[in-house]
Amino acid sequence: MTEVEVWWGRIEQVRDEFADDLDPVERGRYAAYVRADDKARFLLGCTIVRRLLANRLSLPAASIRLDRTCPECGKPHGKVRADGAELSVTHSGDLVGVAIGDRPVGLDVEKVDPGLDVDGLARISLSEAELAALPRNGERAREFTTYWTRKEAVVKATGDGLRADLRTITGPPAGFQLVELEVDAGYVATLAVMSPEPPGVRTRSAQVLI
Repeated sequence: MTEVEVWWGRIEQVRDEFADDLDPVERGRYAAYVRADDKARFLLGCTIVRRLLANRLSLPAASIRLDRTCPECGKPHGKVRADGAELSVTHSGDLVGVAIGDRPVGLDVEKVDPGLDVDGLARISLSEAELAALPRNGERAREFTTYWTRKEAVVKATGDGLRADLRTITGPPAGFQLVELEVDAGYVATLAVMSPEPPGVRTRSAQVLI
């Protein structure tokens, strides 16, 4: 069975000294963020990834080599890659998540926003059938966000990212599995895994790493 670990952290767990382990590219990205919460999310995601791999490889976290090169433009904002592991990082609101396994994975979490422009976003991201299935009651924003996380998890796993037309993704591609994860109230999260069978998913708190 394919095994995947999903680690969750919260931005309140961030400490300034985490930045000591960043490489030059990460330091540049970290410095470019203006909002404190954005800086914290980025730093925590880097820290969880580095410490997970450091534990696996028995190496210092600062020595872990990571690659975020975008295949489209060559800039360092693509999916994080490392030798010997498949990774996916996500963050929204107070939550930061990292999925790690031996097969391609995609993880997406979103905080449900009751004021979201569901109609506008749905027209460019949902299929006709999904649009018709959206409820008209107070659950509309949550149901749309559920669709969104499923699609985002898939394109993160496939590596297609912004190149994908989300309206054409109405389920996992052949050979992929989708797992909806339990997270804090007010959030929705989905894991996509390249696997012929449902994966074993273990959820952990990043507190033990940091």
